[in-house]
Amino acid sequence: MDPLLDQLQGGLVVSCQPVTGGPMDRVDIVVALALAARDGGAMGLRIEGAANVQAVREACDLPILGLIKRDLPDSPVRITPWREDVQALAKAGADVIAFDATQRPRPVPVADLLAEVRQAGRLAMADCAGMADARAAAALGVDLVGTTMSGYAGGPVPDAPDLDFVRTAAAELDVPVLAEGRFNTPEAAAQAIAAGAFAVVVGSAITRTEHVTGWFAKAVAGARR
Repeated sequence: MDPLLDQLQGGLVVSCQPVTGGPMDRVDIVVALALAARDGGAMGLRIEGAANVQAVREACDLPILGLIKRDLPDSPVRITPWREDVQALAKAGADVIAFDATQRPRPVPVADLLAEVRQAGRLAMADCAGMADARAAAALGVDLVGTTMSGYAGGPVPDAPDLDFVRTAAAELDVPVLAEGRFNTPEAAAQAIAAGAFAVVVGSAITRTEHVTGWFAKAVAGARR
């Protein structure tokens, strides 16, 4: 196993992605979130945007799972859709490059993005919505499979994380599985590891203050009514 993966195994990866356009959507704040996550015990960081990756890389030595999000007019794929994104993330210092590996209309085939990651000498993480995506990505030879896109590839977004996906992928695939997507409590994160996840990624509950505040505000308003 790659030594970098050894660092992540059994640990918490914190996704430091502020709400786009929100008051915390600044490079210096992303760096501060990353350092706070490190000090709290995170074993890795998931960082969006080449500028953010570069700044965090300069400030912190934890493994970085890098991605770039784009809103494309002709494809629902948002996570690292272009070869140029892979190149930018590698240049910025990402150790792992994550990309959408769903079987939806896309500007660049998954195999081509993987080849670009290999050319850059980085590890590849396939963000998947279900087992069909995960099997296809594993067959191509990605280094990590993430359950990232479960619930986000069409239809209403569920409230709970997809533990069944984590459990099935961990049991079936020979590729490490990262549990990601709505693991919003310590208990849910622990359940992911118990279900066989190689590591668990937590984002909103740690680094999106607007979301967490909204959860509390909704609960308080409900109690008041």
